[in-house]
Amino acid sequence: MSFPQGFLWGGATAANQFEGGWNEGGKGPSGADMMTNGTHTNPRLITTTWEDGLYYPNHVASDFYHHHTEDIALMGEMGFKVFRMSINWTRIFPTGEETEPNEEGLAFYDTVFDELHAQGIEPLVTISHYELPFALTQKYNGWADRRLIDLYLRYCETIFTRYRDKVTYWLTFNEINCGMMQLGNFMGLGILNEGTRDFTNQVDDPQLRIQGLHHQFVASARAVQLGHRINPNFKIGCMIAYMTFYPLTCNPADIVACQQQMDELNNYCADVQVRGAYPYYAERVWKRWGVDAPQMEPGDKDELARGTVDFYSFSYYQSNCVSTDPAQAQSSGNLIGGAKNPYLKASDWGWQIDPDGLRYTLNEIYGRYQIPVMVVENGLGAFDTLERADDGAPVIHDPYRIDYLRQHIKAMEAAVEDGVDLMGYTMWGCIDLVSASTGEMGKRYGFVYVDADDRSQGSFERYRKDSFYWYQQVIATNGENLA
Repeated sequence: MSFPQGFLWGGATAANQFEGGWNEGGKGPSGADMMTNGTHTNPRLITTTWEDGLYYPNHVASDFYHHHTEDIALMGEMGFKVFRMSINWTRIFPTGEETEPNEEGLAFYDTVFDELHAQGIEPLVTISHYELPFALTQKYNGWADRRLIDLYLRYCETIFTRYRDKVTYWLTFNEINCGMMQLGNFMGLGILNEGTRDFTNQVDDPQLRIQGLHHQFVASARAVQLGHRINPNFKIGCMIAYMTFYPLTCNPADIVACQQQMDELNNYCADVQVRGAYPYYAERVWKRWGVDAPQMEPGDKDELARGTVDFYSFSYYQSNCVSTDPAQAQSSGNLIGGAKNPYLKASDWGWQIDPDGLRYTLNEIYGRYQIPVMVVENGLGAFDTLERADDGAPVIHDPYRIDYLRQHIKAMEAAVEDGVDLMGYTMWGCIDLVSASTGEMGKRYGFVYVDADDRSQGSFERYRKDSFYWYQQVIATNGENLA
């Protein structure tokens, strides 16, 4: 078999997009709770208070908070080996500054982990997945302030200790490299500069982002060391939003520009977290941005060197092309645009579909770092239609999703045959959830349909899609049966 025995097949969600119950059980508001809904063409808004006439979709999301038993049973029915999820920081420390954690929040995740284990599913927990307590944005402007390091570590110590025997796999920050982009200010770093309202056009201070990322690097490194002290069996990874780029042409200028883009957006953060030091080209990046090197305190470099991660995880949805020709049109993408690739088709949201790019990406990552790799986000956002069979039973036919996933799993299989040490695969949005970029529920990813619209209207009943049964057989055959 191409996939190793014990391969971790599963699915992935994030608390802010899936959990709901935003003000229940002692939970405080996170940054995601302050974002309105939007569309592919109309951006989400970021507000500092909840404004009348605006809708905040993350407040309800998919309501996993009240449906977790049913949802985990569905994962068990599919045969999941792993479920990637996040703990909502504000469910444990509502403002981020409490000295004692919220017991009701801790108990909720105890229940979730116990139910997962009862189904034979291993939790993979993202510690910070766009769920920074909003109070820390208001008081400190998020990760721009070094004081967040200690607050994050208090949170880590609490959950590492509480769940030391229930969770083995951890990720310190979701898509940490989004902090390399303007969009990453609020979502990834909790930075809300004066005048920002439009999520896609935030007021930007690159110096603050570079500094905020440094604080996250130190926090991640310390968390890795702390976790290993609490339980030496912990496996703690990084998580990168991998943005695969190709040069649009064989013009050497395009090739150099592509190489630099890959370094800046993908490798800069991963090099620090995996290799334990800023890369040689960091000064080139800072110079291009017109910023100074981040301020460091004595001991920071040693912390980075000691706190390297155990494995590398990443999201992969599409690829983009780099062109030095300013006349090339920009295509939509996962947080970043690029020149359109004429050889690829695109999703309804303009994301170009490139399964071969996943094989290429896996080889690039493993060749660079030589540590185990895991694909923790991959999937197709699409419009699904709920229909009724002759007997009235609900049916959702999604052959387009099956085809997308089949091609990407074949690409992973080829990468494994290439020699990549691939740990597992968690398809994104395994049960329908709210889109991070647009706030839509209608942009559906899941194997399970959630009966709710973009304004949380509906029964919230769960219905199996055709892809549910397809993925069930994929897992049962360890990736051998993709028919």
